[in-house]
Amino acid sequence: MNLMIDLYDYQLAQERIAQKACEPRDSSKLMVINKKLKTIEHRIFSDIVDYFLPGDVLVINNTRVIPARLFGQKATGAYVETFLLKEVENGIWETLCKPGKRVKKGTTLYFPNYSNTTITGTCLDIKENGNRMIAFENNGSSTINESLFSIGTLPLPPYIHETTEENERYQTIYAEKNGAVAAPTAGLHFTKYLFEKLISKGVQIIKVTLHVGLGTFRPISETIVENHIMHSEEFHVTPDSIQALVKAKEKGNRIIAVGTTSVRVLETIARDIGHYANGFSGHTNIYIYPPYQFKMVDAMITNFHLPRSTLLLLISAFSGRQTIMAAYQTAIDNNYRFYSFGDACLLL
Repeated sequence: MNLMIDLYDYQLAQERIAQKACEPRDSSKLMVINKKLKTIEHRIFSDIVDYFLPGDVLVINNTRVIPARLFGQKATGAYVETFLLKEVENGIWETLCKPGKRVKKGTTLYFPNYSNTTITGTCLDIKENGNRMIAFENNGSSTINESLFSIGTLPLPPYIHETTEENERYQTIYAEKNGAVAAPTAGLHFTKYLFEKLISKGVQIIKVTLHVGLGTFRPISETIVENHIMHSEEFHVTPDSIQALVKAKEKGNRIIAVGTTSVRVLETIARDIGHYANGFSGHTNIYIYPPYQFKMVDAMITNFHLPRSTLLLLISAFSGRQTIMAAYQTAIDNNYRFYSFGDACLLL
């Protein structure tokens, strides 16, 4: 079957793209979409506790966004922006350099630091996609990554044009594992108080880790959905998490994923749960689009996604294309805020 990407397009006015997050975190709007009942409810995110049952399992992604944007110079004085993508070994990172033509193999970049530490980066290689492999060094007592993160700035999605005054606002309150270059934004709505209410209701909370990459923002350029090559992202899951998920499934309890990143982890391990029984660290390029049959996820919490994106395909596979596209039009008509700092959906 050839699935056309044009079916997953919609028009959105610029003013509907949220530039700042709601305060407090759980005060954003919540659209509850029930595919079985064919209903849409308009609530506030703090109301989400009402939709949980004792025994439900809430799966959260505890990745933390790193200060990935660095601004350095060549010996000539030419400026180069260096975006950290992935650490391949200690001090060696795959990076995106702009302008890339200024960084050839062997080029050394110099990065300012305000603690009398000299930080340099030397281009070791250029990959086929143009990304630069850079070896970073410093002359201080801090580790190289501590030094890099001290001078880096937090990357915000390209559609957010206002700088956030507080870096922690683009982190979930449970972010703890450094490695992402974008936040798992469905989790931005949660507060400590909400977690306390969920736990008191008998909801179990399980952590997984998936380090969100730049590919999450890349629209599908192929006309046919199946021809898209899905990006790969690093994920980690502990034996305890696997055991808890297996027990929940055996008991018939619902597994509710916070964000499409958690969904990708859950559906990856569901393909061969025995293989992951002792925990797992690796990569997944799972590509979820209609008519995918979900094996682990029973419900999900997510934000409103970009048109023609893999994320829109994923939620359409869960709730149905017509349901999702109609819900998105309803969201536009009711002044919902879209994308990373926007409002949320609960898909049942």
